[in-house]
Amino acid sequence: MALGAGYWTLRPTGGAANDSPYRLAAIDRGQITAAVRASGTLTPVTTVLVGSQLSGQIVEILADYNSQVSAGQVVARLNSDQIKTRRDAAQADLAQAKADVVVKRAQLDRARSTRLRANSTVKDLEAQRDRTAAQLADAKRNFERQNELFTRGAGAQQGLDAARTQVDVLTATLASNEAQIAAARAELNGLDADVLLAEGQIQSGEALVAQRDAKLKDILIDLSRTDIRSPVDGVVVQRQVDLGQTVAASLSTPTLFQIAQDLRVINIYANVDEADVGRLKPGQPVSFSVNAYPGRSFEGSVELVRLGAQTIQNVVTYTGVIRVENRDMALLPGMTANLQVVTEDRRDVLRVPNAALRFRPAGTAVGPAPVALPNAPRAAGGNRGGGALRERIELEVQPTPEQKTALAAIFEERRGGGGRAAMAGLSEEERRAAFRAARGEMIAKIAAVLDPERRGRFEAMMQEGRQGQAGQPGRVYVLDAAGQPRPVAVTIGPTDGAFTELVGGDLKEGAQLVIGGGPRPVAAAPAGPPARGPRLF
Repeated sequence: MALGAGYWTLRPTGGAANDSPYRLAAIDRGQITAAVRASGTLTPVTTVLVGSQLSGQIVEILADYNSQVSAGQVVARLNSDQIKTRRDAAQADLAQAKADVVVKRAQLDRARSTRLRANSTVKDLEAQRDRTAAQLADAKRNFERQNELFTRGAGAQQGLDAARTQVDVLTATLASNEAQIAAARAELNGLDADVLLAEGQIQSGEALVAQRDAKLKDILIDLSRTDIRSPVDGVVVQRQVDLGQTVAASLSTPTLFQIAQDLRVINIYANVDEADVGRLKPGQPVSFSVNAYPGRSFEGSVELVRLGAQTIQNVVTYTGVIRVENRDMALLPGMTANLQVVTEDRRDVLRVPNAALRFRPAGTAVGPAPVALPNAPRAAGGNRGGGALRERIELEVQPTPEQKTALAAIFEERRGGGGRAAMAGLSEEERRAAFRAARGEMIAKIAAVLDPERRGRFEAMMQEGRQGQAGQPGRVYVLDAAGQPRPVAVTIGPTDGAFTELVGGDLKEGAQLVIGGGPRPVAAAPAGPPARGPRLF
């Protein structure tokens, strides 16, 4: 009790200020490494889902987790008994069709031979007809001579009659020959039709052979598909079937294995905040760590930044692809990487502590110092874009409830998906310009809803937020001859979160800057009875 009373006795009871010295830090030379920090997941460059195009029972599994496989290697087998039975039946049908074609070819050869004989018969009959026609012409001439002799009385009746009979016989023979020729030609036409029919049957048989051969090939393809093969060289990262399990491929292809191709090169898909995405460029070095190896740093490089944005709970991020050499196979798919992308690396430059840029003397019309500069390294995963700006405004500007409502409407309008969808088809430069224009419009709307005092806080906050950009104006304080802080305008460049490059101004290396301290109000004595001191027992 006595100690407590003594404490309050020594404390001043008035509201006078108790001057305390300012804390100072010097401008020095050193390294400034500006970086974007994010988190992402290690993912194989190529992951192949190995499935089955057939339904059936798994009768053999030849690969397991972490198995190294090569392209074409059998990793599992389906039951093939039913398909083999279909194959044997198809082979028999094909053999029968080929035999039928052989028979039809023999029939065609026989029909052609018969037609050839019939054609020879027609020609022989035509020759006989021609001979008979010649004999008939000779008989007619002989009849005319006998008739002339008989008319002059120089010939006998018997000779005339014999000549007439010869003419009649040969005329009948010629008619018979013509009839035989017509019959032979009709038979030849029939044989021609038989040949055409045999040729058509052969074509039909050959088509049937081709059809059954295609059916056999289809069955053989199904038979080959009972051997599930790896399409790539890689390692099995997932096995989703067990021995004896039945897979059904009626609606979709079931996945049996996941095979990662060549884990010696692996990607990180990092979620990059929209405020940082403009600072990423292909080829920038990346360092990262994983929880599996505390204290170990891995290296990679930025491969690309995907143009498609992702919006989750009003937070807009872009996917950055980081390529990593994994020669010792220490990195495994699925690990979470906390990465840092170096955007600027300045060596042997003048630098000022960020605390000096944040310092404001007591009584100046600004809000509390910002938590961090916008380009300072953030926690893994980046800040929350517009959400972070809104939180800073509420913390530093301290808007009224009515102003908070108006600000919420501005941020909701800013986060509308239509603008981002429109920017998806733009080039990188056009997208950045559109982003800057939209952000400038949003800042103007925010300033318009604030009263003058809070607008000044907001403008001071935004000025500090731009200090991480090269060639931006800044403000620090030095002590004058009276020991009071005096503002000095400077031009600053990139920041690493602790220090910012000094690129312009009148300050030189070694100059002392105010980073804190100053007069503080003294706590007044409490009203009422004095407080008790600490209990000693």
